[in-house]
Amino acid sequence: MENSQQGNERLRLQVVIASTRPGRVGKPIGAWVAAEARQHEQFAVEVADLAAIKLPFFDELNHPRLQKYQHPHTKDWSARIAASDAFVFVQPEYNYSISAPLKNALDYLVVEWNQKPTAFVSYGGVSAGLRAAGAAHLAGAGGAQHDADCPGGQYSLRDQHDA
Repeated sequence: MENSQQGNERLRLQVVIASTRPGRVGKPIGAWVAAEARQHEQFAVEVADLAAIKLPFFDELNHPRLQKYQHPHTKDWSARIAASDAFVFVQPEYNYSISAPLKNALDYLVVEWNQKPTAFVSYGGVSAGLRAAGAAHLAGAGGAQHDADCPGGQYSLRDQHDA
């Protein structure tokens, strides 16, 4: 979390909307998450809508851990994620797991995700997305990261919303 913790800069929080389907519920949920997070003065919130970003299925020659990216879309995605300090993944549950666009977006990068805190807002299915959140963690949206403390302690959108 070295990007924004110097001086009085706010942490760059990336809200990743993982559904790309027409009529998706993820976009309004992502907008709500971003609005709630913006109320906290420690965050500079950005929204990464995978439907708008339109990453093709992974098409790099080299393994992402090498960071030898050939394509502009990968370089742009890498720069965006590397510049972020924390992530909230807003994701549906599809067939007991995560969406293909989220898995693809995670697979594009390795180093850029490391040691950054993540949170999940999941929905859908009989478990309200619980299985998808667990699968996302195993797929790399939390698996490569390590626990990290944010300045000022922990922050919960629920605490802000219920206050």
